[in-house]
Amino acid sequence: MDELPGTIAALALVVAVVAVVLAVVAVRRTTRRSDGSDLPSDLLGLRREVAALRTEAGDGLRHVAVVRYDAFGDMGGHLSWSLALLDDRGDGVVLSSIHGRSEARTYAKSVAGWASDQQLSPEEDEAIGQAKAG
Repeated sequence: MDELPGTIAALALVVAVVAVVLAVVAVRRTTRRSDGSDLPSDLLGLRREVAALRTEAGDGLRHVAVVRYDAFGDMGGHLSWSLALLDDRGDGVVLSSIHGRSEARTYAKSVAGWASDQQLSPEEDEAIGQAKAG
């Protein structure tokens, strides 16, 4: 029984050393940021990766809108449509399908900076406006 207090003391010393080592490792992994907050270095890397993904996502066609309408007075059902597919800069395309009694025609017009060099119909303008707003 005389050895039990010595064994407990040695075990306590080992646990204390491990705790100190873990604390030193945690401090080394923490980086001081310019705003004064401390974050582990792996979180800073994740933040950089998220920022890079947000930049790449700006090139995606995230602004989308569809306007349905009757292109001709004698046609019903809103079978004609204009679809705007644009990125964050307003670059992309507006597609339109005009449905008539005997045929349907499809048009594609390029868009840059929320505008087109080609003449747009009111419905195509509306689709671009809705895509920009939404």
